[in-house]
Amino acid sequence: MKQFFLTLLGVFAGLVLFVIVVPFVLIMAAAGASSKPSTPANAVLELDLRDGLSDQPAQNPFAGFGGSGLSVVQVVDTLSQAEQDNHVKVLLVRLPEAGMTPASADEVRQAIRRFRASGKPVIAHSQGFQPVGAVMSSYMVGASASELWMQNTANFQATGFAADEVFLGRAFDRYGVRAEFEQRYEYKNAVNVYTHSDFTEPHREAMTAWMTSIYDSALANAAQDRKTTPAALKAVIEAGPYSAAQALQRKLIDKVGQVEEAEAEAKRRAGRNADIVAFDDYAAAKGERAGSGRSAIAIVGGEGDIMTGRGVGADPFGSGSSIRSDDTAAAIYEAIEDKDVKAIVFRVSSPGGSPEASEQILAAVRAAKAAGKPVVVSMGAYAASGGYWISSEANEIVAQPSTLTGSIGVFGGKFVLADALGRFGVDMRDLSVGGAYSDAFSPSQSWTPEQRRAFSASMDRTYDEFVTRVSTGRRIPAARVREIARGRVWTGAQAKALGLVDHLGGLTEAIDRARALARIPESESVRFKRYPKALSPWEALSEAFGVQSEAAHALVMLGGVMNDPAASATMRRIQADRARGQGATVLADQPL
Repeated sequence: MKQFFLTLLGVFAGLVLFVIVVPFVLIMAAAGASSKPSTPANAVLELDLRDGLSDQPAQNPFAGFGGSGLSVVQVVDTLSQAEQDNHVKVLLVRLPEAGMTPASADEVRQAIRRFRASGKPVIAHSQGFQPVGAVMSSYMVGASASELWMQNTANFQATGFAADEVFLGRAFDRYGVRAEFEQRYEYKNAVNVYTHSDFTEPHREAMTAWMTSIYDSALANAAQDRKTTPAALKAVIEAGPYSAAQALQRKLIDKVGQVEEAEAEAKRRAGRNADIVAFDDYAAAKGERAGSGRSAIAIVGGEGDIMTGRGVGADPFGSGSSIRSDDTAAAIYEAIEDKDVKAIVFRVSSPGGSPEASEQILAAVRAAKAAGKPVVVSMGAYAASGGYWISSEANEIVAQPSTLTGSIGVFGGKFVLADALGRFGVDMRDLSVGGAYSDAFSPSQSWTPEQRRAFSASMDRTYDEFVTRVSTGRRIPAARVREIARGRVWTGAQAKALGLVDHLGGLTEAIDRARALARIPESESVRFKRYPKALSPWEALSEAFGVQSEAAHALVMLGGVMNDPAASATMRRIQADRARGQGATVLADQPL
């Protein structure tokens, strides 16, 4: 029976490979072989933010299959190139109705302002601002445009910043699930959703503080771009919501119109025979910003949960990213060994993960510094917990005002499920051999007092190690680190005031700091080298299906051959002959 299921799984994997993956790769290969499309003489570059942005381009070519695939780093890179492209005359931005990730919105806004500074207009169009999450971040991006349009039937409901938390404490009590956790310390609030039914005071304090910081930052930025004061803008916004006409009357927007009217206006400004070019098409045609010159700055990317190991993970077609410690450390070491690389910008966007994986990556950061190559961390949407661990000993840290960072703390534990399953007639029993700690993480029973003490001691050790790294890297006395740590999340603006961050800004500012630390003259051009290298389709297939990349390449080529009717008929005859000659032996070897 086991062999039957293994065979069935193999057949399914083969079907996925030849029915889905092969055609996709062949299309990619054909697209790559064709010439890149040229940009019209008078182009309107359209940036659609409604499908959301990741922080960095995916290393896996199949990740996010079917999605928009745009990242914050790509937006920054592409707009930097569009500034210098004489064919691109106007930028048209389609705004999301709900909130954007605040730090991503900060960085997109900065890139738009640099584009405008080149003398090119920006038109932003909204189909409404809904009261969902950090909707003020969406409005802030729109406010940075030369003109902000809104559809006539849309509503302006950006009246603040809201966040919801789902607590499972009562449900666990009702259904017999015991959440047994240790946390260091009271602000390490990820545990609270399992153990409580409401905010604890530290949880409420920390969330209110960072939400207020993000809201105030968005108001200040939008007010600057709308040429008013934060207090005046706040008073108008919080008196809402408004219709589009009312928002226009209160000077929250510039024009009311359909997106087609905004497109027509953008094309008029672009000039005769202007055409609209999709942002992802333009980005693909231009490629990554490479720069020029003898000296190079390495840009090492890391996004997602921090894990030990390497590779794209269990889901090769998933949209999620992870920071694999082997891959990320190897990328940093590769940059160290490259004689042309004078400094490293480490782009981090991570909520945390394994302390062991984090330490492996941090060791590579130390090695870069020891080799005389300064490391500047550029924080994305968040760089908290393990994300801050791997950043802590960089030469300098650059974060957006709205980046969520810090969370210097640790938690861990388990769920005891025996009582919950017992209510459904399922009995869970535990057997173990070895020491008293061997079944400490069994879901069938609670910790013994000795097990809890041992686990608690391990939490203390990890927390102390974290504090030591922050104290060493940031040159802050350990006692002071313990005051501002305790698992608390800060925004980049708050973290800068505390000494956890050096500068506010994004990737562009981090590159500037890396250049300065490497003592590369401003008059000298620099190249950009990116690590880790993106996987080719063949390498991605190799990791997904456990075959060599050469074999994956051969399979894909075979898939192309199999589209030929004559080749297919020949293969069927060969398979039939083999089945007649070997079938009895093969079946006899299968277990029943």
